Amino acid sequence: MKSIIRSVLALCLFSPNVFSQNALFIPDTLSGTTFNLNVQNGIRQFVGTNNSPTYGYNGNFLGPTLLINKGDSITLNVTNSIAQPTTVHWHGFHVAPMNDGGPDQIILPGATWSPSFKMRNEASTFWYHPHGDAKTEVQISKGLAGMIIVRDSAEAMYNLPRKYAVDDFPLIVQSKSFDLLYQFAVATHSDTVLMVNGTRDPYLQVPQQVVRLRLLNGSADRTFNFGLADNSNFYLIGTDGGLLSAPYLTNRVRLSTGERAEILIDFSSYTLGTQIYLKSYASELTRGIIGADSVGTSTIVIQEGYYANPLNGIDFDLLRFDVSPATASPVTAIPVTFNPKIPLLEVNADVNRSIHFSPDTALSGPQGYVDGPFFMNNVSFNMDSINIVVNLNDIEIWSLTNSTMVAHPFHIHDIEFFVLDINGLPPPPEYQGLKDVILVKPNDTVRFITQFITFSDPMVPYMYHCHLLHHEDDGMMGAFLVIDSTTIGINENNSLADNVKLFPNPTINSISVEFQNGINFSQKKISIINILGEEIYSAQTSENKIKVDMEKWVSGVYIFQIQSENKVINKKIIKQ
Repeated sequence: MKSIIRSVLALCLFSPNVFSQNALFIPDTLSGTTFNLNVQNGIRQFVGTNNSPTYGYNGNFLGPTLLINKGDSITLNVTNSIAQPTTVHWHGFHVAPMNDGGPDQIILPGATWSPSFKMRNEASTFWYHPHGDAKTEVQISKGLAGMIIVRDSAEAMYNLPRKYAVDDFPLIVQSKSFDLLYQFAVATHSDTVLMVNGTRDPYLQVPQQVVRLRLLNGSADRTFNFGLADNSNFYLIGTDGGLLSAPYLTNRVRLSTGERAEILIDFSSYTLGTQIYLKSYASELTRGIIGADSVGTSTIVIQEGYYANPLNGIDFDLLRFDVSPATASPVTAIPVTFNPKIPLLEVNADVNRSIHFSPDTALSGPQGYVDGPFFMNNVSFNMDSINIVVNLNDIEIWSLTNSTMVAHPFHIHDIEFFVLDINGLPPPPEYQGLKDVILVKPNDTVRFITQFITFSDPMVPYMYHCHLLHHEDDGMMGAFLVIDSTTIGINENNSLADNVKLFPNPTINSISVEFQNGINFSQKKISIINILGEEIYSAQTSENKIKVDMEKWVSGVYIFQIQSENKVINKKIIKQ
């Protein structure tokens, strides 16, 4: 009975016979090598004629699509014209941490942030959005999001639709919540208002030919399971990191928050004037995924919170396609293959790491199985802590194990990865390309392989986190440094260096030093030097064991130096 009642409610609220009456808004584009973005306030009407306060980039809501060519050196000037600090994260970009736009790159009100870097990513669909400490959900929900299309010569070899807003369409799909004052609500499961590109109940005229759709799930937490209303097949050609090795024929694409996909639909098989819906088949989502009919393991369902949302567990329309005449020189065929994606070899891995998702059982409330808080490796995010230190150029395998009752989309900054296996089984075709977000379902273990190349910084970290925005804001996030010891003046090859033991290293609170055989000079000067070359600790000692308190020191890499007469030994300390 509950399922029937919810289905009826959803039918009344979201029936295509009632809605689907607004032309889909297509964001403007910015191109070139200099991009100017203004974070600004706005007002839009989403619920009847009621005004809702919004944020936008260069407008009231959302932002322009950035068109960037691989290999270009670009500058992005971001001016903050709202009353609170913000950041802009270039989601999926391989850039130095100082240009990444995470919580460390704050843009204060009235300030302009101008990162400059070379575009190194392959052609694909990316996006930009805020990534401030505990402010991500509210700012994205109010409108701060935009798509990025990167193009390159390899992708240009294929006869693919790439005429923006003609046969190549950006689709930013989001579900939103509003309070009684028609303001965007956060940390809630009442996201019953569906939007594509900020348009409610949209329709899009599509030409009678092969059309490319760039799908982005920009919601706070809802997963969409995309498919056509008549269950026709289409081709998945690209995921987060670019084209697959070959188009994959399917009739469903599931995207959790932050994930992207590029699909080709051949509308030449439909007669002119046909109306066909793009839907989310949420009834097919498995337990634990936000948007499914249930989360957790209990058979008792409370008619509140998550279970009061009529969208959860039912199929619903997202966008109506109206088939119109073909364009001049249409694309009419699907490529058979693309450049092959060759994963890194597991045998070449330098490091294996494990990330464990667990609930904070002490703080979880009645909705704790959905809302958290949640931990990664039993800790919550702290701006002053470094959780992982990676060596530049290392190949690493990360194992993600989910011991919670809700699925978590895991996102890592800076790099893209190949999925090795899910619960020991090879990944399905849709996960065989480059990814930067992967949905880890309850009780699942996902392993991926990646290499940390190009960029290192001993002081400025990257992030890894759950991309359910409330979970991220609530601390389900970690920070990692990529370091290159060969560039920071540390020489550990001195024949005496092996006789100086530092532990634990990396450290959180303190470092213990033990001088073993061969270190017998009576008076030793101990110095600790930060990455700027400043001596921040100094002592004279004749002892063979000492301990240095580092609890209040900034996270990063330090040089531990021992001097006596003409002997100098340098060792590296990593403070997390």
